[in-house]
Amino acid sequence: MQRVLRSFPFSDLKALKKALLNWSRPYQHIVWLDSNEHHEPYSSFEAVLAVGGQTNQSKNFIKTIDEVQNYLDKTKDWLFGCITYDFKNQLEALKSRNRDALDFPEVCFFQPEKIIRIKDNSVDFLYLESVANEIENDFNKISNSTSNQTDTSTRGVRIQMRIHKDAYFEKVNSLLDSIKRGDIYEANLCQEFYSNNTGMDPWHIYRKLNDISEPPFATFLRLNDKYLLCASPERYLKKMGNQVISQPIKGTAPRGLNVDEDLILEEALANDPKERAENIMITDLVRNDLSKSALMGSVDVKELCKVYRFKQVHQMISTIESEVSVNTKATDLIKDTFPMGSMTGAPKISAMQIIEELEETKRGLYSGTVGYFDPKGDFDFNVVIRSILYNASKQYISYSVGSAITAKSDPAKEYQECLLKAKAMRSVLESTDS
Repeated sequence: MQRVLRSFPFSDLKALKKALLNWSRPYQHIVWLDSNEHHEPYSSFEAVLAVGGQTNQSKNFIKTIDEVQNYLDKTKDWLFGCITYDFKNQLEALKSRNRDALDFPEVCFFQPEKIIRIKDNSVDFLYLESVANEIENDFNKISNSTSNQTDTSTRGVRIQMRIHKDAYFEKVNSLLDSIKRGDIYEANLCQEFYSNNTGMDPWHIYRKLNDISEPPFATFLRLNDKYLLCASPERYLKKMGNQVISQPIKGTAPRGLNVDEDLILEEALANDPKERAENIMITDLVRNDLSKSALMGSVDVKELCKVYRFKQVHQMISTIESEVSVNTKATDLIKDTFPMGSMTGAPKISAMQIIEELEETKRGLYSGTVGYFDPKGDFDFNVVIRSILYNASKQYISYSVGSAITAKSDPAKEYQECLLKAKAMRSVLESTDS
């Protein structure tokens, strides 16, 4: 499918990004992906906005993975959307009976009417031919709004815990028993924080969360009345031609008060036997997942247990690459590797079965992924962590955090790690704007 492309220069990147998000408000289907100027070898652009569904005549969502592949084969155009953690139940003999107050669809993609991409020193408008006559007017609206933007004031949100500290300790100890029996050797246990009967301005809360986090895989997603505000530092999977990349995170440490303290914390994380063991176990799991579709001998660990610094935390990240045949279907790569090992544990299926019994709520889009497929069948998807989810119709706000439990885990330390990961979401929700 052909799109009309027009490019324009810009001078103020931050103002342009803010203007683009404000401009997107009338649209019912929105995906905004922002790298926050993290320049790394696998980057494709600085940011991209995909929108559709401003009118009731908008096209329906694509809600199965097979329909996604059929679309890519026939239409050869862009798709943006998400896959929830519970898509695992379609891939394996698994079930999810826990409560779900958010109601995100398991698979949901849409063909954008309008794509606006920031790349190098220009902003590119890639519009379907049916709306290409709106490019000039849209560019002018966005440009004129950069100098006249105001944020909505918000009141603090009261956050509740789904499970309390003692119950969390009991669940961790249950996992430790499973590890001692040899059922598993690592599992990612998650817990939810929530607020009932609470409204908010998702665009404003997203900006607050992104400003204090500035992660490389930030996402704003709207699917009608459902929203994701995501400050993820983690890539799930990317395909570029015949190259496939996964970058799992395992290992977290706080930021220091100064440069010297940061260096001490980074070194301690890099040399922590437990954190390294967590990361190496998941790296092996990802290697195994990638090998299902990789050309023989092509799976390669490019970085192992490298510590990266972000605004809120230090993270230990490994990078695994593989090569695939030119005939490999994009969605087959997702079926082979989903859910991402960093959010499950190992062995993957046993870990998912056990944590399903211990967790109180369905994860839904948390632990899932958001991203895009391009016209060539290449794609890039993040891991939905450090995120706020919101069902506007139900006025239900939720965020979840988790940590990896291994034989060396201390329940008290795991609990503190969860609170550290929750800090950014809690602070932007509970703070009151003047």
